[in-house]
Amino acid sequence: MSVEIIAKKRNGIINPIFNCQPCGAQFAVIGIKDCIGLVHGGQGCCTFVRLMFAQHFKENFDLASSSLHEDAAVFGAMDKAIEGCKVLAVRYPNLKVIPMITTCSTETIGDDMESVQVRVEEYLKKEFPDRDIKVFPIHTPSYAGSQVQGYDIAVLTLVKQLAVQGTPNGKLNVFTGWINPGDVNELKYILSEMGIDTNILLDTSNFDAPMLPDKSGFACGNTTVEDFVDSANGIGSIALYKYEGGSAAEYLDTKFKVPAVVGITPIGIANTDRFVQQIAKMAGKEIPDSLVIERGRALDAIVDLGHMFLADKKVAIYGDPDLVIGLAEFCIELGMKPILVLFGDDLGGYKKDERVLALQEKVNFDMEVVCNADLWELESRLKEKKIELDLILGHSKGRYVSIDYQIPMVRVGFPTFDRAGLWKYPVIGYKGAEWLAEQMANALFADMEFKKDKEWKLNVW
Repeated sequence: MSVEIIAKKRNGIINPIFNCQPCGAQFAVIGIKDCIGLVHGGQGCCTFVRLMFAQHFKENFDLASSSLHEDAAVFGAMDKAIEGCKVLAVRYPNLKVIPMITTCSTETIGDDMESVQVRVEEYLKKEFPDRDIKVFPIHTPSYAGSQVQGYDIAVLTLVKQLAVQGTPNGKLNVFTGWINPGDVNELKYILSEMGIDTNILLDTSNFDAPMLPDKSGFACGNTTVEDFVDSANGIGSIALYKYEGGSAAEYLDTKFKVPAVVGITPIGIANTDRFVQQIAKMAGKEIPDSLVIERGRALDAIVDLGHMFLADKKVAIYGDPDLVIGLAEFCIELGMKPILVLFGDDLGGYKKDERVLALQEKVNFDMEVVCNADLWELESRLKEKKIELDLILGHSKGRYVSIDYQIPMVRVGFPTFDRAGLWKYPVIGYKGAEWLAEQMANALFADMEFKKDKEWKLNVW
């Protein structure tokens, strides 16, 4: 029995798990209030990403494009970026931040975005002397990395550009990573129950925008520019996702001596225990009875399902690395067998990640971890009958594998566009553990009924 960590052997990509770096940067900036990112590249670099956000959240988000054409490849496109920033400043009187997100085309032609920043700042100082609008580039060439790295680079750049050391604020910085609004709400609930004053970077809980009589409801982030400025004055930082936000937490530690804890992803009971204990230690707080009771409810739900339905079920998991690792650990906690784990890129650290290496001590079955993988790594193994699966965990891009091979699937992560409202429900925390265990069980129940496979058990459990 072993955990084998390998890289995809093919050079090409068939049905990618991830999108590009600019996608990750765009998700980061839509989480900031009074901020509109300018995507410096072709129109599609913005439009198709906005479409994915709209498919996932069923909401629209403000993102702008410099909308380059073929002539930019010959003559350069710096003037387009400058024009775009000017238009945003004129049209949006409350605008405070314009991050300029680069793409493969603008990085390839070599546009000097730092010079663009200087020229735009000169224009803003002259035309809008009473406004403080921050403008800076976020370098995310889409021919390198993935949405994971793009998100991390964006949050790190925002902290570098905005954080200013001042008076200690007594707040705990929480770098959320690419989690859903339901997860943010659960995170805020846990922190509120513990009485911890926090600075959440990034707070996407308002992405569930209401339809109001005055038509004022609009999906936008709750994190402000001031929150980023004040991040240098916190009592500490905790990054839920090592690969999405961890770099920013470490930067605050190095630059401003704000202690950082990186990579405690509270998925499952044990990981949530570690998270709660860690933030209690950092903030000097006690763990309240309300969370102990919530933990007990989650355990009770898991006990009701574990032995009869979840134990020994073989699972394949794909998606964001921190999410995937947390899900694998939770499956093992439930007695399930995550026999195939797919990371959609390879940042060079997965093989050395302590959480991945620790899996080797937890499993009593053969488990394969594939770096730089695509969804063909999953489908080919099923097609060639190298593996048999009871369940798939991942986002909606794997839905055809589930359909074609009649394997039940629980949608987790981004994007989930073929099921309604999943982003409203948490995966993290004790409530997330309870909800996720029940989602997996219900998927297996529906499959038992569809295949008429011992469905009589559902009458007697």
